[in-house]
Amino acid sequence: MSPRAPIELKVEYKRLNSFFADYTRNISKGGTFIRTDKPLPIGTEFRFVLQVPKLDAPLELRGKVQWIVRPADEAASVDPGPGMGIGFVYDSEADRERVEAIVENLMVESLGPVLYKKLVTGR
Repeated sequence: MSPRAPIELKVEYKRLNSFFADYTRNISKGGTFIRTDKPLPIGTEFRFVLQVPKLDAPLELRGKVQWIVRPADEAASVDPGPGMGIGFVYDSEADRERVEAIVENLMVESLGPVLYKKLVTGR
C-alpha cells in the first residue's frame, strides 16, 4: 500500500445524469478516498476532476471504486466517514508518471519533506 497524505481537495464527477461535488479525505500515488454519502458500486470506473491549488487547470483523472464505506458502516470504521476508495486508472505510462509527480508534490506540501521521506523510505 502506498503512503497516504491527509488532504482535502474538491472532487467533481457525474453519476448517470447527476453532478456531484464531494471532497477527498486523503491521497496517495495509487488513489484517493472520496467522502460521499452516495458511493458508487465497487468496480465502477469513472472520470473525475480534482481541484488542486497551485495548478492552472483541474486535474482530470480516471478511477475505479475499490471499496466503500456506507453511512451505516461508519460507526464500525477506524477512519470514520462514508465514502469510496478509488484506485487511479491510467491511459498510458506517461499519464501515470504525470499524475504520480503531481500527487508526490501534494504529499510533500501536506506532510513536509522530512515526514514524506520517512513514509516513503521508512527512514
